[in-house]
Parts: sequence; C-alpha cells; structure tokens
Amino acid sequence: MPDGPAPLSLTLHRAIGEIPASDWDACAGAENPFVSHAFLSAIEDSGSATPDRGWLPQHAALRDEAGLLVACAPCYAKSHSQGEYVFDHGWADALERAGGHYYPKLQVAVPFSPVPGPRLLLRPGTGVPPAALAEGLRQGCLAVGASSVHVTFCTEAEWTTLGEAGWLQRLGTQFHWANPGYGCFDDFLGALASRKRKALRRERRDVRDCGLTLRCLRGAEITPRHWDAFHRFYRSTTDRKWGRSAYLTRRFWPLLGERLGDAVVLMVAERDGEPVAGALNLVGREAIYGRNWGAVVDVPFLHFELCYYMAMDFAIAHGLARVEAGAQGEHKIQRGYLPVPTYSAHWIAHQGLSRAVAEFLDRERPAMRREIDALATLSPFRQEGEA
Repeated sequence: MPDGPAPLSLTLHRAIGEIPASDWDACAGAENPFVSHAFLSAIEDSGSATPDRGWLPQHAALRDEAGLLVACAPCYAKSHSQGEYVFDHGWADALERAGGHYYPKLQVAVPFSPVPGPRLLLRPGTGVPPAALAEGLRQGCLAVGASSVHVTFCTEAEWTTLGEAGWLQRLGTQFHWANPGYGCFDDFLGALASRKRKALRRERRDVRDCGLTLRCLRGAEITPRHWDAFHRFYRSTTDRKWGRSAYLTRRFWPLLGERLGDAVVLMVAERDGEPVAGALNLVGREAIYGRNWGAVVDVPFLHFELCYYMAMDFAIAHGLARVEAGAQGEHKIQRGYLPVPTYSAHWIAHQGLSRAVAEFLDRERPAMRREIDALATLSPFRQEGEA
C-alpha cells in the first residue's frame, strides 16, 4: 500500500473560465449561489472584477494525480482593499510605514458581496481536508509574491480549521432574519412585542398607501427593461453614498439573470407602470440573500419594504430558513433581523506585522462577542410571559 496521502498539485488561474463549470460546481455545491461558477463568471465577464479594477483572478485549483479537481477557492490578487467589507486598511498602512509592501495581497472572497458562505470548496467523496487547500493558498501566496492571504466571510468550520493551522482569526457581525416555520407574515408579527408589531404594520401600510405597485419578479420575469432601471437605481445609491465609480457594471445584471435563472429575485416598486425602486436578491438552498438596492423616488419605509419585508414574505412562502440582508445596519434589529457573527481568517507573511495583527485581534474578538451579545438584547421579539 502507498505510504501517506496521494500527492496534490495547486494551480492558480487568471480567469474562472479556465476551470470547467462542472468541475468547479462539483466542489462548490448548490447551497450558496455566490460561489457558483455562474456568479463568478458573471462578475468577471461583465468587467466588474478585472485586473484593471484591481481584481486579478488567481482562482486556486487543487488536483490529484489523475488531474481531478478535488478542491478550489475563489481567489484574487488585490492592489487595494476596496469592495471587501472586512477592513484591513490599518494593517496595510502599518506595513507600508515599516518599509514593506502590503499589496498585492490574495483575497479569497466573492467580490463586492459580503455574504457568508463556504470559501474552501471541497469535492465530496475525495477525502481532501480543508487544511490541504489552506496550505496550498499559503504556498501560492509566497509563489506570486503577495504579502498575505485573506479568507473573508467564510463558514465557522473553515474559520476553526484555519485557526488550527495558525491563521489569524477575526470576527464581525451581520443581521439575519430566522424563519422557524411561519405560515405567513402575520405569524412573525405575532411573535413581536406589541409596540414593535404596531410599528412594522404602520411601515408596511404607509408604503401600500403611497400609490406604488410592488412586485416580486423571478428569473425570466425580469426583463431587459427591469435591468436597465435597476442599474439606474444602483448608480443612484452608489453615487449618493460614495461619490465614486460603481463596482458593478451595466453588463453585470443581465448576465447574472441569464446565468443564474430562477436563483435571481428582484423586488420592484412601480409608479404608473414604470419601475422607480428595486432590491436584488439571490436564492440558495436555505436562504434568500439581499444584495443591492436603489431608488429614484423618496418614499418613507420603501427601503424596508423592498429589502426586508418582501424578502421575509418570500422566505416564508418558499420555506427558506433565513434572510441574509447584507452588511451593517443596526436598524435591522427592530425589524426582526438579529446579530450573528461573521468569520474571516488571515495569513500574513511578514512576522512582525502578523504578531501585531494577532495582538489586535486577540483584543477585538472578545469585544466583538460582547457587542453581539449587547445588540441581541435589543431584540423586538416578545419575552416569555409578555402579552
């Protein structure tokens, strides 16, 4: 019998198209659409995540002796720290001040998408441990001359594995809505404290009374007209918030619809038949994920209706376990979205910077856990014994 595990080889690919979709998706699975070949190819082929925008694909592919893809990871060489939502600008500044170079770095992530999910994608049945891919990423980092590897918004299991391998562990927080099996939205409202329940009913009523038509469109129901309008909404949001070029190009939206089909859900508000606001979602096996929103009208509570309440309606109707509505937003708590931890892991080649970041994260993690606990006390749900 052969001694030890069979040898594996790692290659880095400058386009997701270099890896057959069937091989990639055999590792990625069907649970989370953001790590699918379809989503990643739409990001690249639309010109959204490209080298000239600071996102050079370096997708990691781990193969066995027979050439079978046994593991992979969406990976990019980055020349900046934008579009990631796990902030490391201070780390970059520290290394630059010390005379080093933080960029390029390797980012194992889904571009522009702070959506938790698997990052170390393993083909079932091959027995390849996630630590093997983690070691391959570390070696790949050194081979391309990058300063570090950052695995962001990974699963807790991956975070634990990477921590055991010596990677630095970081915690964040998001706000998710859990569906324990509600039959309708009123069932959810019935679980809230009276004052919160009345507030949510008023918000939904005020939107209904403003003369807009609200629609939930899925897959082929979303036409080029809707995508044209949605890009205007998206640009309205990005221009107002950041005043810089938008991450996602006009070509991205129809490519996304074409390649993901019924996994794409668009909540739209129309006035006199014309779209005036929208919220884009993707649907996975257990969750609906809110991604982008925008509007060209100013209607109170319309954002909450399209982004939160209609997504909850969809989850209830389709038996989904949760709604993940993106990054930030403590205002979500009062609408039933409670704090949950998010996870990232980091390997830094420079030993001095690695030690300094480790000390910082050792202080930040318990502080983040305390913050999550404190935010949870703001829950709008009725306490036991409360009328």
